[in-house]
Amino acid sequence: MKILANDGVSPSGISALEAAGFTVETTNVAQEQLIDYINNNDIAVLLVRSATTARKDLIDACPNLKIIGRGGVGMDNIDVDYARDKGVHVINTPAASSASVAELVFAHLYGGVRFLYDANRNMPLEGESNFKGLKKAYAKGMELRGKTMGIIGFGRIGQEVAKIALGVGMRVLASDKFIEEAKVPVTLFNGDSLAVNIKTTAMDELLQESDFVSLHVPAQKNYVIDSTALGKMKKGAALINAARGGVVDEVALVAALDNDHLAFAALDTFENEPNPEIKLLMHPKISLTPHIGAATQEAQDRIGQELADQIIEILS
Repeated sequence: MKILANDGVSPSGISALEAAGFTVETTNVAQEQLIDYINNNDIAVLLVRSATTARKDLIDACPNLKIIGRGGVGMDNIDVDYARDKGVHVINTPAASSASVAELVFAHLYGGVRFLYDANRNMPLEGESNFKGLKKAYAKGMELRGKTMGIIGFGRIGQEVAKIALGVGMRVLASDKFIEEAKVPVTLFNGDSLAVNIKTTAMDELLQESDFVSLHVPAQKNYVIDSTALGKMKKGAALINAARGGVVDEVALVAALDNDHLAFAALDTFENEPNPEIKLLMHPKISLTPHIGAATQEAQDRIGQELADQIIEILS
């Protein structure tokens, strides 16, 4: 039985699948050629990440497709309900990348409070001629310890963010429509652990009290953070979006940065992927990454293994 990992899959995932008797192809097929390739090569399982879509036309045109797998959490690039109605299994890996996404949030946070995103742009240009000037410009950094971290969306990734925040010494506020409280274990390298019980709070309270707000919600029709929500945030606060593009009103965000209501923002996902707006890319107060939340060796290994385990269970 053949599997097409159109956006790639880790070597550990390939090894597990091949050991179970599957043939794994990692050819990257263009979206417009994908239907013909699946049918001509008798592909039974299609694995995607965020680049490839699996919509109704593909599902209808590929009757031999048994599984569509998403290497990651969000499945907004797959018509999930339609596929399942047609008898196609749809799987994802919700837990595999949580730690990696959380660590990226804090990479952006540490870079933001010490102006690393701006310093890395300016040092190659002015480091030799204006060293003292840049040093003075970045002399207003702050520590994260003792600050308040607001987490909107308190599922697996949100709770991983909370673990790091607690370990850093931050106060944690969380808001979630479906979770009232969660016990978050903070685990040390030697296995010792401290469980912290966090009760979720109203989003307005979180926005008003948080020094930093991090989003961990699925894609949805309306903005989670719009101009009204931004206006409720503390003056000098910061916003991090490593969730999905389209959950933040990017025009309103730029305005909040331009009028100094927010100190900085960090974006790993964008409303217009893969072509983010130039105002975001050029803005001096935005730390930028190209949707790399799950892009670590460890997360990719876990994703590949988790996909393999599910495929083997379904098709065996």
